[in-house]
Amino acid sequence: MSPITIRVATPADLETLARWAEAMALETEAKVLDAATIRGGIAAGLADPHKARYLVAEHDGRAVGTLMLTTEWSDWRNGWWWWIQSVFVAEDARRLGVFRALYAHVEREAHATPGVCGLRLYVENDNARAQATYAALGMRDAHYRVFEAEFRRG
Repeated sequence: MSPITIRVATPADLETLARWAEAMALETEAKVLDAATIRGGIAAGLADPHKARYLVAEHDGRAVGTLMLTTEWSDWRNGWWWWIQSVFVAEDARRLGVFRALYAHVEREAHATPGVCGLRLYVENDNARAQATYAALGMRDAHYRVFEAEFRRG
């Protein structure tokens, strides 16, 4: 099997990332995303690394997966948490180690970056397969629940 390579996403990846975000929202939360909003959000993240950084996994020269990184300042640790978000692996590339390769890349980069105190992500309560994957990589349940107050715009 050829190796999975990881690269930083570029504006040319916008449409692929948007399609994957739409597929992920539908698959994991049964949500239909607004196409213009998701494309605008991804474009903003691609244009400003302070908002987000997208990584793309490739196998045999074809994009097969992605994740987005954002940051959160921790006063408790005097350091940065890197949040792994918007994880998606193309259906025909699942079980090939795509997320494992993405995670290993992020983990190496985080260890090499001064001030990073750890990695975090959130996962749907009922997504047992994803939870098992994260646990197998050494992540643990942080025993937090996420609450939100979403503001609708437009």
